[in-house]
Amino acid sequence: MNDSTENNTATGPTQETVEKPQSRLRAAAEVIAQIPRNAYRSFIRMGYPTEVRQRLAMIVNNWFLHIHSTRVHPYSLRPQFTLGLGLLNLFLFLILLVTGIWLMFYYVPSPDEAYGRMQDFLNVVTFGRVMRNLHRWAAHAMVIAVVLHTCRVFYTAAYKPPREFNWVIGVVLLILTLALSFTGYLLPWDQLSFWAITVGANIIGYAPVLGAKFRLLLLGSDTVGGEALLRFYVLHVALLPTVAAVLIGYHFWRIRKDGGLARPQLKTSGLLKKPEAEVTIPSFPRVLYIEVLFLLLTTALLLLISLYWNAPLEPIADPNQPPNPSKAPWYFLGVQELVSYSAFWGGVVLPTLFVLGLLLLPYLDRDPRGVGVWFAKERMFVMVIWSLVWLVTIIFTVIGVYFRGPIWNFYWPWQNWPGP
Repeated sequence: MNDSTENNTATGPTQETVEKPQSRLRAAAEVIAQIPRNAYRSFIRMGYPTEVRQRLAMIVNNWFLHIHSTRVHPYSLRPQFTLGLGLLNLFLFLILLVTGIWLMFYYVPSPDEAYGRMQDFLNVVTFGRVMRNLHRWAAHAMVIAVVLHTCRVFYTAAYKPPREFNWVIGVVLLILTLALSFTGYLLPWDQLSFWAITVGANIIGYAPVLGAKFRLLLLGSDTVGGEALLRFYVLHVALLPTVAAVLIGYHFWRIRKDGGLARPQLKTSGLLKKPEAEVTIPSFPRVLYIEVLFLLLTTALLLLISLYWNAPLEPIADPNQPPNPSKAPWYFLGVQELVSYSAFWGGVVLPTLFVLGLLLLPYLDRDPRGVGVWFAKERMFVMVIWSLVWLVTIIFTVIGVYFRGPIWNFYWPWQNWPGP
């Protein structure tokens, strides 16, 4: 018997020695399988919330989600109320941030290098064409989206107490958006950008007292050159995005602190029945899922546009060959049209009054009626004035884009169309 046992030990492994490596493999497999769950727990600090209290804690205990309110009113989630314009602006800014950082790896802010790097994006750098297109079209889309968001807030009277200061922050963000687009306009260093910035800087110079000094500070010289390109680059990639990111975060935080998005009051509006007026729902998971879906749709649409339409790139900038006419960036063409009538009134007085009017609006309009309601009858007069101002702005912009030819003369753009 002892001999048999000794022979078995000598000739092959026992069942215990076979099971030991297998048990270790199973233990290792279990550890690997638990990695996603443990990583999730380490980041979220809790399991997937199933109860209301857990959903509220999901927002409070997460640094990224804490900017949301723990609960939201269903009225605020109606697509026809907000149109998703606030989220759209945030996502466009994030897309610009990501694509801008990517472009910075290849771009050199020098008149000798800048245009060549633009050519590299088109022909050499992997995904360079798509990334540049994404950045350019997102920048234009954000200018339009910020204006539309401003109009949405006005038409729903969402600037009234207690949201006055957040409206002011929104106006500053509108100006920052235009400044970001304007400073980025010069970076391709082609004819379009060079002369657009030249015209835009000249418009700034029309301001009394500080206009010429600010123009010199912006360009670093009397003309657009290497100093201007470097300063515009620093403003575009460092200073302005940092200020904008801080104000965007503060803007969203103030929405939460001011009681969420504006909505009709139960006592002054028949739009909400009493049970609906008192009910709120947890922000997680519904709001978060809506935001993620909207981000994916926004990115997909911009990517589709960027695959089929290239951002413009004209020949390299030539200070000795100005186009006729030289035009500012499209969002300043309304101002350029006004300047063609009067440099002082069109370039200084009217734009200044417009910005001051936007900033002072919530402190001048103290009527509490119409909050959270599209086109409330009680606000018809101020809405007509607002609509006329923007209508005139659009008309002047369209004239500047399509109806101004050589020497800024008026012409019909279709007169040169080929005949049948």
